Amino acid sequence: MARQKSRRAGRRVKDKWKSKSWYRIVAPDMFDGAIVGETPASEPEELLGRTAEISLQDLTGDFSKVHIKAQFKVNGVRGGECVTRFIGHDMTSDYIRRLTRRRRSKIDSVFDTRTKEGYQVRIKILSVTDKRINSSIKQSIRDRMKHILDEVVPQSTLPELVSKMIFSGLAKKIKKETKDIYPLKRVEIRKSEVRSVPSDEELDEKIISEEELEEEAEKKAEEEEEEELEEEAIVDKKKKKTKPEVIEEFKNIEGVGPTMAEKLYDGGYESLEDLREATKEALTDVEGVGPAFSEKIIKALHPDE
Repeated sequence: MARQKSRRAGRRVKDKWKSKSWYRIVAPDMFDGAIVGETPASEPEELLGRTAEISLQDLTGDFSKVHIKAQFKVNGVRGGECVTRFIGHDMTSDYIRRLTRRRRSKIDSVFDTRTKEGYQVRIKILSVTDKRINSSIKQSIRDRMKHILDEVVPQSTLPELVSKMIFSGLAKKIKKETKDIYPLKRVEIRKSEVRSVPSDEELDEKIISEEELEEEAEKKAEEEEEEELEEEAIVDKKKKKTKPEVIEEFKNIEGVGPTMAEKLYDGGYESLEDLREATKEALTDVEGVGPAFSEKIIKALHPDE
């Protein structure tokens, strides 16, 4: 009896996993939409709010960034892909331990700041000196750091700030601009955390099915086709023939000489198509063109009528 129960339990677990589908987790555009990993779920709704962490080495292929971990949160599902947003980064504990040694001073600093779009970001900075320093120097360095962040962050979008934090641009700036207070041996943006998003930012959690994706793709293809047609029309307009070229074409019409051709052009007919669409009455309105000549042009351009 016990054996039968265990077999049934095994079958239930197996069936549960069979009902799950695998979804790719995709990094935001600031990381070129790289694949972060895969995660299973029975329903797409289960994926919303999940977080994923990956080292920058795996994300960018840069081995020098193996100690940095980026975190993402799923805020949408598009077919078989999880759309994410950046929520922060951190450094591995073993890397931090290697930076802090005896007879050195460690300066931990935490700042809350806001990006150009309105993202509130908490930035934790670790600075290390070659020798021990007193607390007043530490405070002066922190004050200078705050001044630098107040200058840099409000002028940067979130993707720009993330790039400056994890690719050392911000750390190098801090190290350079605090040199006159006390030389820093190392400066690292140890951790960041996106604490709030701007109220007008579109971060609604969305689930888009495969069918909706196909409809979206078809709509996009139609829009692109319309744009191409508009561009072609603009190109055709730019290829408009000159007056001498049009007059030469008009001269090929039976009974139309150079003088009459020029009168037709000056009367507002700048192509053969314009003449073909004209009525007898409209042609008669052109100075120097009488009813008989108008009828002659109409017959020449519409011989089958």
